[in-house]
Amino acid sequence: MADIKLDISPMYEGERIRKDDLWVELGGPKADGFELSLATPMDEIEDGKVTVIGPDLGETPEGTTMPFGMIFRVGGEKIEKDLESIIERRNHALLSYISGLMHLNQRYDIWMRIGKGLKKKGVTSWKEVYAPVIDLYKAEMPFIEKMDITIVTDPAKVKEELAKAMAVYKTRDERAKGLHDEDVDVFYGCTLCQAFAPTSACVVTPDRPSLCGAITWFDGRAAAKVDPEGPQFAIEKGSAMDEVSGEYEAINQMAEQRSGGEYSRMLLYTFFDAPHTSCGCFETIGFYMPEVDGIGLADRDFKGATPNGLPFSTMAGQTGGGKQVVGFLGMGILYYFSPKFLQADGGWRRIVWMSKGLKERVKEGIDADMMDKIATEDDAKDIAALKAFLLKVNHPVVDGVTRKVDNKKITEGWKLEEVDDDIKGKVMAYIEKTGGDINMDTVKSELALTEGQFMQVVEALQEDGVLE
Repeated sequence: MADIKLDISPMYEGERIRKDDLWVELGGPKADGFELSLATPMDEIEDGKVTVIGPDLGETPEGTTMPFGMIFRVGGEKIEKDLESIIERRNHALLSYISGLMHLNQRYDIWMRIGKGLKKKGVTSWKEVYAPVIDLYKAEMPFIEKMDITIVTDPAKVKEELAKAMAVYKTRDERAKGLHDEDVDVFYGCTLCQAFAPTSACVVTPDRPSLCGAITWFDGRAAAKVDPEGPQFAIEKGSAMDEVSGEYEAINQMAEQRSGGEYSRMLLYTFFDAPHTSCGCFETIGFYMPEVDGIGLADRDFKGATPNGLPFSTMAGQTGGGKQVVGFLGMGILYYFSPKFLQADGGWRRIVWMSKGLKERVKEGIDADMMDKIATEDDAKDIAALKAFLLKVNHPVVDGVTRKVDNKKITEGWKLEEVDDDIKGKVMAYIEKTGGDINMDTVKSELALTEGQFMQVVEALQEDGVLE
């Protein structure tokens, strides 16, 4: 193997590899991909070794998209299980230091591209790429004493190892679900994504894990302990300024400082008032649909257009980059299982649409009484179909949402912006047909009106003197 010297520097973090410069695409929207870090006894690690299972990089034709897995085994006196996610997540930055390599997302959502520039340099093996990555890890995380890496490119083996990785992720997440914000005095911040999202300032709490899904409160605590100057840091919680929306003075101060003054407020449990910044690596996105006064949710695996006409990719492009965008919000999967899930906005009572795969994946977190009232792409592909579905199932947004956390009614339900002659005629015809015997189920199905909207029209007819 030739001695290839790669260009490695933090200046390359954030580099994008475009299609015209693409040698190999790994994982992403078209193939399986994962990265996994495992705390391992040091006597089981062959320090510095890189193993490739499957076709090597030099055997891969230009333009190939392939499944890909990375397994990092790490050892050291200070290394504990809670550090696995932190080491795993740091991969996002360290791989991006390599000129000609693009790394996006995390865990089972990784998307990497290798540029033609590395091929021109004479790179033929994954070992030439990953051997210096081990040195980078040890330099940035001195508590790592030993490390070896296994690269998996054989499709069947990727699938097998991905299944094992998913079990590890699940175990980590299940542990996190048992702890809540009231149980702790310290939250944790994370600025790992600032190379891609300069104003992003993530807050990780027991009830609001990271947007990328890779860092829980336990992970933040472990990282801040062993690397106090690193991208994960403690935030003394203090008392809440508003417990329902999740506003804390300490978080506001952190947001202003870490965003370079871009934001001065950041609330944890709301979609609308100074929401959490969205980095770009988020696992899912929420989007407000004013036509129904409800929130939709989609994950990265959803490839179609949502009822608002936009696919995940378009909304992610608008929302990512460390922005604070009212009406759009990046969220991690684990947040869906939190008792504080969007609690200021009505929680699950405000959710009107979900991509089917996401709904199935988080079904245990959805309030039982809302499961059948949330549409998927099988029920509604546009706003008109969504309105009809929500009327049919009598979704809370139709007549107004009362949130569980404080039993406060926060929306008024659907109202007609204008009561025109056409809708007056339809309502009058219905009243005449039924002889005034009004059945709200038929009003919803035949007239596509809520009870409130129907009464709006009745009141207008009374004002016109048509009805007594």
